[in-house]
Amino acid sequence: MHNTDPAELEKFEQLAASWWDPAGDSQPLHLLNPLRFGYIEHHATLSGLSILDVGCGGGLLSELMAKAGGRVLGIDAGHAQVSVATLHARDAGVTLEYEQTTAEQLRDRANEAFDLVTCMELLEHVPDPLSVVTACAELLRPGGKAIFSTINRSLGAWLKTIVAAEHVLGLLPKGTHRYENFIRPAELAAWGRAANLRVIDITGVDYRPITKTFYLVPEPRANYMMCLARPMAND
Repeated sequence: MHNTDPAELEKFEQLAASWWDPAGDSQPLHLLNPLRFGYIEHHATLSGLSILDVGCGGGLLSELMAKAGGRVLGIDAGHAQVSVATLHARDAGVTLEYEQTTAEQLRDRANEAFDLVTCMELLEHVPDPLSVVTACAELLRPGGKAIFSTINRSLGAWLKTIVAAEHVLGLLPKGTHRYENFIRPAELAAWGRAANLRVIDITGVDYRPITKTFYLVPEPRANYMMCLARPMAND
């Protein structure tokens, strides 16, 4: 499958069975999900929108956006993740669609198809993140928005995401992240501009270990979210 790392795919395939367990290996995603959903809602009114969730995993975010009235398609390169997401949505009575594919493959047959594209915690796990950003931009209709969440390539991010989260606190399995794959905000913004997107917002995300809560911060020192928009045809 285009632009995938077999080792990364295998890593997340092994996590698929416990994806919806809030106390399992995916606990950080459960803790982060309300914050990233709130960020998305701040930048887009979801009801009635055609939404693509790239790298949807087991569907935590996809289901929330569908419950908010979005017409959601969640895509992931992993077969196990898509299977888990599909089964959970069916059992929960949530109406949305899932497909095992990549943003690039979908772009080749569904250009300019979505009002909103979300791509959360994926870019740092693919060989060519620029290719994903470009595909996401081309999947947007004019006036649409793309929202990314990833990790800054900084000393602070290494300390918090790898040393603390993986080795000290045990929030994530060891080896979940590789520092060299982290992406500086300036790099992501430049990739967006090269794909004809305009940066709307960049906001950092931090974590309080005592209360086990994520919260927004002004500076994108470690984890961060970025909202970009595709101009209208006459802009």
